[in-house]
Amino acid sequence: MSGPRLEEYRDVAPRGAIDLLLKLAERLQGRRFVHVNASRYGSGSSEILARLVPLLQELGVNATWEVIVGDPAFYAATHALQTALGGQPAAITEAMLVSYVEAAATNAATLRLEADLAMVHDLAALPLVRHRPERGRWVWRCHADLSRAWRRAWHLVRRDLEHYDAVVYSMPKFAQRVRVPMLVVHPSIDPLGEKNRELGRAEVRDIVDRLGIPRDKPLLLQVAAYSRATEPMRALTAFRLARKYVPCRLVLAGWGAADNPEGSAVLAELREAAGQDPDVHVLVMPPDAARELNALQRAATVVVHLPQREGFGLAVAEAMWKGKPVVGSVAGGIPAQILFEVTGYTVGSVEGAAFRIRQLLQSPDLAARLGGAAREYVRRNFLLPRHLGDYLALLAQMTA
Repeated sequence: MSGPRLEEYRDVAPRGAIDLLLKLAERLQGRRFVHVNASRYGSGSSEILARLVPLLQELGVNATWEVIVGDPAFYAATHALQTALGGQPAAITEAMLVSYVEAAATNAATLRLEADLAMVHDLAALPLVRHRPERGRWVWRCHADLSRAWRRAWHLVRRDLEHYDAVVYSMPKFAQRVRVPMLVVHPSIDPLGEKNRELGRAEVRDIVDRLGIPRDKPLLLQVAAYSRATEPMRALTAFRLARKYVPCRLVLAGWGAADNPEGSAVLAELREAAGQDPDVHVLVMPPDAARELNALQRAATVVVHLPQREGFGLAVAEAMWKGKPVVGSVAGGIPAQILFEVTGYTVGSVEGAAFRIRQLLQSPDLAARLGGAAREYVRRNFLLPRHLGDYLALLAQMTA
């Protein structure tokens, strides 16, 4: 876990933000703050913790990161519960639940969970609270949208939730009611990470050329996993409606099709619908494509993000940080990031998306104004230093 030091964020964070973090950390020296999740790589919580934990340590907090592990039955149980809590059908058997609970007991015996504050991220580690030490406070950090959770799945996890001292959601509308205090912390992007750091024009040009995308027309871009939830076909339809009025190209940059039947099916359907259209580029990105995604967002004229189901949707903030106007749906956390007619447009239909795309492509000054406002809005609300400050404040509050 290495990366930029805190001082390096002064040039990108709002004025005074770093000094405020240093001041807040003075009263938290030596406090132990342990984070627990289910993976070092490949999840939203992992990406955030890989940067936040070293910065907490730099500030003098005794921060650590533990990872819960299990057998295939445990991971199957976690996946089924996540699916059901997301509002989708899932079979949850008693054998799955036994594996889920037993994994927590096994891990609790080996993980270092003694802390002033323990933050348990997402579902896999939730039952660890049954084995919490007598000392210390515990919070559950939920990164998902639970608003449509199936009743049985919610009943299964609620019993453990009420043994926590607080629950932290990404959005108020993602929450289910519990008897413990509920807090809200928006996720963030790392402006100095590979996916968001500054790239020179020549570097952007070289990457886009290597990906085989001509730069003779304005680029529309959607960055999202290939899945039913992200619905890339909506972006393709909106593009074709907008192209009737203004020349443009569409780039769909996604992942999640390898060894995933749903992703493979979505990708196949998308390629069939795109056909031989020379203005449509369907890219399958590898897991380590952060630099390529960065370049694509910087090369785009307009970014679209049109899922009908979404979590917080940080791909929107990533594009806005590059000064791009975003046309997004009203799903998940997208409306919290896009200020209508200030930083971009939220829309309720594919036709509405096409209209806004056409408007932005035909009005470069409007696109530039919205893109500039978008970058500043992300600077003040969705960068890593703000997230770090929220966690320091939480540590101070919970361990006062």
